[in-house]
Amino acid sequence: MTQKIAILPGDGIGPEIVAEAVKVMNFLNNEGTLKLEMEHAPVGGAGYDAAGEPLPAATLKLAKQADAILLGAVGGPKYDTLPREKRPEKGLLGLRSELTLFSNLRPAILYPQLAEASSLKHDLVAGLDIMIVRELTGGIYFGKPRAIEQRNGERYGYNTMCYGESEIERIARSAFEIAMKRNKKLCSVDKANVLEVSELWRDVVTRVAKDYPAVQLSHMYVDNAAMQLVKWPKQFDVMVTENMFGDILSDAAAMLTGSIGMLPSASLDANGKGMYEPIHGSAPDIAGKGIANPLATILSVAMMLRYSLNQESAARRIEAAVGIVLDKGLRTPDIMSEGCKKIGTAEMGDAVVKALQN
Repeated sequence: MTQKIAILPGDGIGPEIVAEAVKVMNFLNNEGTLKLEMEHAPVGGAGYDAAGEPLPAATLKLAKQADAILLGAVGGPKYDTLPREKRPEKGLLGLRSELTLFSNLRPAILYPQLAEASSLKHDLVAGLDIMIVRELTGGIYFGKPRAIEQRNGERYGYNTMCYGESEIERIARSAFEIAMKRNKKLCSVDKANVLEVSELWRDVVTRVAKDYPAVQLSHMYVDNAAMQLVKWPKQFDVMVTENMFGDILSDAAAMLTGSIGMLPSASLDANGKGMYEPIHGSAPDIAGKGIANPLATILSVAMMLRYSLNQESAARRIEAAVGIVLDKGLRTPDIMSEGCKKIGTAEMGDAVVKALQN
């Protein structure tokens, strides 16, 4: 059965890295492994340029009809002066909200070939494999009231962090299910000693844990979790946390792996439909130079095949091909090290396809 993929390249380096991921999917299509129908649409700044909105109606319609979405990146300095509701990031937030993509999977995996690129000592990060499950459609990023207003002669800004029990329960169950497929170990991160919303978070996660007796559940305050990620990251297997804490912790964990350019992500709804994207952003400073690392986007395709399209074998082939490329010493500038060969974006995509051929 043909599966439909919405391709949303976005801004900055997005079109360059997505082109290499599409190259990989086309190869698997042409050899008969997959039957993917791909359709492109603008989003973010590209959406604003095309239709005056960061999430054009036609793009949202395509995303809703697709079996999965591959996103490049959104944002860039040329859009910073737009009204907030017109900025590229609103397109990304709109997709998450409209598609109810509440469960964000952010793996932090250290490829052994890149161990020396980590900011931590080799023995602290060797074999690192963490999955951070971040709640994506609630919390302070979406809570109301929110505003900047005048009070007593000065500007006053405020946001609201809020969660309902049902929101917490569904992300907790998502994390427990992932923990069951890994090492049955889950750490829930909150700030229950200060925030009432975190008190509720901890209560609900503890209640849900009763349905997963095989999973070892622990709780950790977010400030301690940030410290422990640097001090002893391999103590974690699966972590689950709310939106803002997850945003911060997952980026911190990413740098343990040597380069943010290597890490994919998935954002899933309750039925497994998802949007897949690299976590590194649009990097407008290197856009158009042909030096961006496409491997995180290619690995996002592997996640898409695994979590949304039920194509585990093809997912493993892509991941193995990336390993082969790294074994050969091929590197984009962000992961370059002594004794390796520096190559560009398109060359890296070609190398992954060649590894798949072999």
